[in-house]
Amino acid sequence: MNSMELFEQIRLKKSFLCVGLDTDLNRIPEFLLSREDPIFEFNKAIIDATSDFAVAYKPNLAFYELHGAAGWNSLQKTIKYIRTNHPNIFTIADAKRGDIANTSRMYARTFFNHLDFDAITLSPYMGHDTVEPFLTFEGKWVIVLALTSNGSFDDFQMVKNAESEKYLYEEVLGKAIHWGDENNMMFVVGATRAEKLESVRKIVPDHFLLIPGVGEQGGSLADVAKYGMNKKCGLLVNSARGILYGDQSMHFADAAKAKAKTIQSEMETLLKNAGLI
Repeated sequence: MNSMELFEQIRLKKSFLCVGLDTDLNRIPEFLLSREDPIFEFNKAIIDATSDFAVAYKPNLAFYELHGAAGWNSLQKTIKYIRTNHPNIFTIADAKRGDIANTSRMYARTFFNHLDFDAITLSPYMGHDTVEPFLTFEGKWVIVLALTSNGSFDDFQMVKNAESEKYLYEEVLGKAIHWGDENNMMFVVGATRAEKLESVRKIVPDHFLLIPGVGEQGGSLADVAKYGMNKKCGLLVNSARGILYGDQSMHFADAAKAKAKTIQSEMETLLKNAGLI
C-alpha cells in the first residue's frame, strides 16, 4: 500500500483512525478469560466492531510478548484475521525495534515476511544502517520515532545542537527523510506535542505521521489536524484505551464501536473542513 492508496482509504471511510490493539488481559471483560484464546477473541470482536471506522490497526508487541508463545500465536491470528477479512486496512507492528543491521534484517523478515505487517515502528538512535534493511521490502513501511508523547520526551528529543540550533527531533527528521520517501516512511509525533507539528511539517511536509496520545493522554484531535494535516491528510491518529476498555460487559464491542464512530465523525468534519473529502 502506497501513500495514495492509504489516502484513498481515508477518503473512503472519512477517517484517519488507527485503533491500537494494546490488549491487556487484566482489562478485557472477565467472561472472555475462559475462552481458549481470550486475546484473539477480544481483538476479533474489536476489529469487527470498528473496521468501518478505522483505516489502521496497531498491535503493541509488549502486550503479546508478555505471554510468550501463546501471545505470539494470538498476534499471528489477529493479523491473519485482518488480512483475510479486512485486506485494505493498514497494519502496524508497534515494536520500536532498533539494532545493528544484521539483527535488523532478521526483525524485518519476522514482521514483514512471517507476520505480514504493512509497517513497523523503529527507533532511529543507532542510525541509518539499522533502518535500511526494513526499507528493502517493497510495499512495506517504516515508522520512525521522532517526537513522542511520553512525559520524559525532553530528556533527549528536545536537546538542542549548539551548531545547527536544531532540536534532536528535528535532526532525526532532517536525516531520516533522506533514507526513504513518502511511500515507505512515516514518523511518530505525539498528539500532546501538537504545537510542534508546524515545525515538523516544515521538515517533512509530504509524509504521513503516526500520532499517538489523543484521548486518555490528553491530546487534541482538532489541534493535530490544524497543525499536522497535509494535502493527503498525512495523519494516522491512534486511539487504544479510549476505544478498547469502555465497557466490561457482554456489550464491550458495541461500546468500542460507538467510541470509534464518535472519533470518526469528528475526523470526517476535519477532513471536510480541509477540503479533502
